Amino acid sequence: MKSVVLPGGRQVPALGLGTWKMGEDGGRRAAEIAALQRGIDLGMTLIDTAEMYGEGGAEVVVGEAIQGRRDRVFIVSKVYPHNATRRGTIAACERSLKRLGIETIDLYLLHWRGSVPLAETLDAFVELERTGKIGSFGVSNFDTSDMQEAWDLPGGQEIATNQILYNLTRRSVEHDLLPWCRNHRVPVMAYSPMEQGRLVRDQKLLNRDATPAQIALAWLLTMEGIIAIPKSSGVRHVEENRVAADLVLTIAELSLIDRAFPRSKARKPLEML
Repeated sequence: MKSVVLPGGRQVPALGLGTWKMGEDGGRRAAEIAALQRGIDLGMTLIDTAEMYGEGGAEVVVGEAIQGRRDRVFIVSKVYPHNATRRGTIAACERSLKRLGIETIDLYLLHWRGSVPLAETLDAFVELERTGKIGSFGVSNFDTSDMQEAWDLPGGQEIATNQILYNLTRRSVEHDLLPWCRNHRVPVMAYSPMEQGRLVRDQKLLNRDATPAQIALAWLLTMEGIIAIPKSSGVRHVEENRVAADLVLTIAELSLIDRAFPRSKARKPLEML
């Protein structure tokens, strides 16, 4: 599988496992754990979660799924903006570690920008990294101006990723945010790569031996420095997503996709879900 190298040198798969809405329904718990474990077995060893997902429930599911597999997985979690003070970030991280049942979160992100000064959150991230509670840190839902502001702060140049809403229907980030990240060697994690399922049956996608969802994922995976983290709700869904990592889109096919899903002519503010 294609991989992406993070700024600290850690290599991660370009196709990972998302956990949004997991841990909210106890009746789905076994299926969610099975889906994550199947994904790990297929090489999708980056798992993205957050304290917000199921108010910690998703982290508990992840913790159960990775038992006996910790050395094979790369865990990403996120702190709520309202918890992102220096003291609050450290406390939130400790809670996430307990729910996950691990000693270190590989990559810890600020979920979106809130009222807490960025300098304070970055200071907490640096401290968590120093004490081994996290391996690295980054941000989520940061537009270009936010990235530049954070970059100019102490610790800002250690930002290892920006996790953003990016898919075939949300391409405005290509105007300046993606170029900024590439120029500063900050990999991008694309969440909701299938636009909350709306691309799954989109007839504008190519007619070939692949589903529209697989084509939408394969399009993202053709780009350097992009990590896609689709939600992984069931084993079959995970297996279908994994196929996308092996699809090779030709220049002609990419051109057809580009015409079917054109980038907006005018830049829009960063969208988020």
